[in-house]
Amino acid sequence: MAQFPYHPTRRKFLQLAATSAASTVFLKGCFGNPPEETASNTTTTTAAPAVNVSSNEAPEVTTIKLGFIPIVEAASLIIAKEKGFFAKYGMTGVEVSKQANWASARDNVVLGSGSGGIDGGQWQMPMPHLITEGIITNGQKVPMYVLAQLVTQGNGIAISGKNAGKGLGLKIEDPDYIKGYQANEGRKFKAAHTFPNVNQDFWIRYWFAASGIDPDKDIDLLAVPSAETVQGMRNGTMDAFSTGDPWPYRIVADDIGFMSALTHDIWKFHPEEYLAIRADWVDKHPKATKALLKAVMEAQQWCDDPANRKEVVSICAGRNYFNVAEKILTPPYEGKYTMGDGKPAVDDIKAGPLYWKDDLGNVSYPYKSHDLWFLTETMRWNFHQGAIKDFDMAQKLVDKVNREDIWKEAAKEAGFGDIPSSTSRGVEKFFDGISFDPKNPEAYLKSLKIKRA
Repeated sequence: MAQFPYHPTRRKFLQLAATSAASTVFLKGCFGNPPEETASNTTTTTAAPAVNVSSNEAPEVTTIKLGFIPIVEAASLIIAKEKGFFAKYGMTGVEVSKQANWASARDNVVLGSGSGGIDGGQWQMPMPHLITEGIITNGQKVPMYVLAQLVTQGNGIAISGKNAGKGLGLKIEDPDYIKGYQANEGRKFKAAHTFPNVNQDFWIRYWFAASGIDPDKDIDLLAVPSAETVQGMRNGTMDAFSTGDPWPYRIVADDIGFMSALTHDIWKFHPEEYLAIRADWVDKHPKATKALLKAVMEAQQWCDDPANRKEVVSICAGRNYFNVAEKILTPPYEGKYTMGDGKPAVDDIKAGPLYWKDDLGNVSYPYKSHDLWFLTETMRWNFHQGAIKDFDMAQKLVDKVNREDIWKEAAKEAGFGDIPSSTSRGVEKFFDGISFDPKNPEAYLKSLKIKRA
């Protein structure tokens, strides 16, 4: 399957956008969707009871089109639709639309639903900030608002079986093994992620760099559709990739390879993917926006209840959504990961995806400090020819895009607890001893040995 170009020409970009909008066919295996065995039909569920929405809270419209990619990050959007939480708060016409890949989602949000695209949905970070500035949309600025974090964790670093026994764990025991690939194998160690310069790219870059391996010089790091990546791992031409659940289960179960680490190991309770919507839609429909947020928040709480996890699996595994066998989704939702390569198995529900609350606070609330970390990493690797020029620009962009104020308003109106009192989660700590203090991001950047900044 061909990858969308990252920076297409203007003409090509518009052609691709039109194609994306016209297509409703999901390309199986792309970006986190494993080859299915037999997916179950979506289970019939009991809808949430409607609430008496006061006239001053009634949404201006009842429809919106939200895009999603079929990985665990999307679960709360799917559950909000299937369990009736959107309808409960008056949003009776929400469409949750499967996107072929991240490039397609990007192109479709530029179009907007009025032109056959989408109004927003699930995003890797910092895609909403980059789209706002036109950095990954060929200069076309489409202002967006980050409204909620959808999930924490749920990702890992997968390694092909040919590299078993080489000490490729959380800490790479012998970095020279990776660096010497060219001399020993006739090519560099080849690793991949699903879209450039965002979440999954950041995780694998951090993992390599923490062991002294430069991801821009010592290896080949590519954006590759997951289906092609896995086939490459099967035939020995691909060595690693950064992946979201439910891939970890499939990689080990099918004897393709093993997991070097979960992202839970790299950064416990890290920010993952987010709900973001076009700013023009939010500005025009402030009450509908809060209704959407209330529904997503309630769905997140529902997803985190262990008693509901089996139903989460059943719904998300259905043909309309992930289109996978339920047994593939079950382990990550139980926090059970077989790591392979002699590593002990993980059995901790807190190591897998969480949607509402974790040990460090509220998962759903979009901390501005996390947005700043994503933009700091963008600066670290000099992505986009240095379009994010300095920390002053980064902070202004965070303040422009992150609408945690709307999240708080919605949570208060709905009577939800666990509302953070600060826009910062404080100092973040990584597995290699590095800390990120959002009050001093420059100190974090200076502490990193491998960087382009």
